[in-house]
Amino acid sequence: MQRLGTPRDPAAPLRLAMIGNPNTGKTTLFNRLCGLRSRTANFPGSTVEAKLGTCRGDAGGIELIDLPGSYGLELELPESKLCRDCLAGEIPEFRPDAVLAVLDASNLPRNLQFLAAAARPDLPMVVALNMIDVAARRGLSIDAAKLEARIGSPVVPISARSGRGVDELLRAIDRAKAPEHPCPDRPGRSEMCAEWASRMVAESVGGAASQGTAADTFRDRLDRAFTHPVLGLVVFAAMMLGLFTTIFSLASVPMDLIDLLFASLGDAARTMLPAGPLADLVADGIVGGIAGTVIFLPQICLLFLLLSLLEDTGYLARAAFVMDRLMCKVGLPGQAFIPLLSSHACALPGIMSTRLIPDRHDRLATILVAPFMSCSARLPVYVLLTTLLFPQQPLRAGLALAGCYLLGAIAGLASAWLVRRTLLKGRSRPMVLELPPYRVPSVRTAVLTTLDRAWVFLKNAGTVILAICVVMWWLSAYPAAEPPAEADSLRSEAAVLAEAGEFAAAEANLADAETLEARAQQEGSFAGMIGRTVQPVFAPLGYDSNLTVAVLTSFLAREVFVSTMAVLTGAEDPDDGEGVVAAVKRSTRPDGSPVFTTATSASLLVFFVLAMQCLPTLAVTRRETGSWRWAGLQLVWMSTVAYAAAFVAYRAVLWSGM
Repeated sequence: MQRLGTPRDPAAPLRLAMIGNPNTGKTTLFNRLCGLRSRTANFPGSTVEAKLGTCRGDAGGIELIDLPGSYGLELELPESKLCRDCLAGEIPEFRPDAVLAVLDASNLPRNLQFLAAAARPDLPMVVALNMIDVAARRGLSIDAAKLEARIGSPVVPISARSGRGVDELLRAIDRAKAPEHPCPDRPGRSEMCAEWASRMVAESVGGAASQGTAADTFRDRLDRAFTHPVLGLVVFAAMMLGLFTTIFSLASVPMDLIDLLFASLGDAARTMLPAGPLADLVADGIVGGIAGTVIFLPQICLLFLLLSLLEDTGYLARAAFVMDRLMCKVGLPGQAFIPLLSSHACALPGIMSTRLIPDRHDRLATILVAPFMSCSARLPVYVLLTTLLFPQQPLRAGLALAGCYLLGAIAGLASAWLVRRTLLKGRSRPMVLELPPYRVPSVRTAVLTTLDRAWVFLKNAGTVILAICVVMWWLSAYPAAEPPAEADSLRSEAAVLAEAGEFAAAEANLADAETLEARAQQEGSFAGMIGRTVQPVFAPLGYDSNLTVAVLTSFLAREVFVSTMAVLTGAEDPDDGEGVVAAVKRSTRPDGSPVFTTATSASLLVFFVLAMQCLPTLAVTRRETGSWRWAGLQLVWMSTVAYAAAFVAYRAVLWSGM
């Protein structure tokens, strides 16, 4: 069996393109057949993902192309275009030999209409009649033999979730043949396909659906609750609160373990390698850079796992329907709410999850504003600065912390409104979706989806992030600065104290010497030179050269600001929050005035809420948009907004006399 009229290498695996409407269980079937023998791919000229996998049939190897679900190949949507081009053979490296059409047996009228429009006279086809068990529970009896006789291609009833009929489907692939073409490509084709689908259902579907009446009534009640303008929002808020509480609570343990693992690897590298630049590069640049990437993995895995389970239940479609009313007011679709909400955990998975948004302009707008949502990496900075602003005032500090999250969300929505009326003109496209049936989620599918997303993240984002980390390490490590005379004196005193048995005092002197050396290295490095050069730019915000260095180095990751300030201000233990706060509070400028005045602290807090200070996010933006142009725009716009707002905050506090 081969594509009609096209010669095929008999030694090559048979290539099948999987097509179908959304929510037909197509991806569940793909995972059942391929399991871990699959990978995610972006086809040439397309930002829409498909999955590629292999399995074994009776006649040899099979390569499956799991194309994205589509409501119609004639629609001007990226997923429809990808399916259309693939079936037409216009993507040479993914030219299919045959088609595997996956239909929802419990919703045959719409699925058969799609099949009729997608059928091609030059492509052999086999039809998987999925969810046959769901159809039976609804009181439907389907005569697969009649359907096969009328369609002209093999029709196999299956349940991808349980595995029923999958072996028969693999055997039927060998006898796939081109279907009888019911709807020729000419005016009125859609109406012809609808009339043909209606006849097929009338001839092959029977049985009383009385068993499904109670279930349908219960589903209707659930739908009314989940899609209600008010109650739907309450349910969604509770659902998301539970989801993110789970992410934060469960991710902390594996993140700590990953941090501990890479700290041990860094120590091992320093032990095994001779002291010098190579050991520093491996321990601080390479191992530290990889750790900075991998530490995000637990949050990403948990997010995709939970979202996959929620999506499989059918709930996320209802949530998107509710949010569509609100998001459209600022030019974003309802599907944008999940990525924006997930960005409060980390912008990386938030941006990656924008792939569920079908319209490219909607997707780009969501990617551009997602980093405005306050992620967990900003929290150490928020806590430090709110503590400085409101010492011994937990209520006011808590309100300021909540205000940070609110300010970020407002800035993101306002930016979306602006970009949709300038660079990405046009109204947000209303969602057109069919609410899927409620189902028990497939844990197997969720786990496989999570593993696939985790590998994509590590392989694509990790390499770019690692390169950035190495560059930032080099800027901070070179040129090597001479230890200050005071540090040498402290080390000499430590040696004398140790000989006298005063080990605690000796350790304190050594710690002070290391702090002085680290500060000298920071100030004398290329990063320090850049800080002094750039400081006049940040002077209107109230920042001195040390603060400028801390702000610049925090572009590696937002939380780096706290550790940088700990070094620059002489905190004895950078991991001790009280030590950092005390050191920061007593830090002074050369003229003796405090560095962190109320105005400067307020300015910094606003700046960190709004600024793009996460190079990994820029790397993922570049990957998801396919161009550094959008990542550059994101950086410039967020930096501009942050600078302007921080300037206003600084001047307003000075004016108020606080």
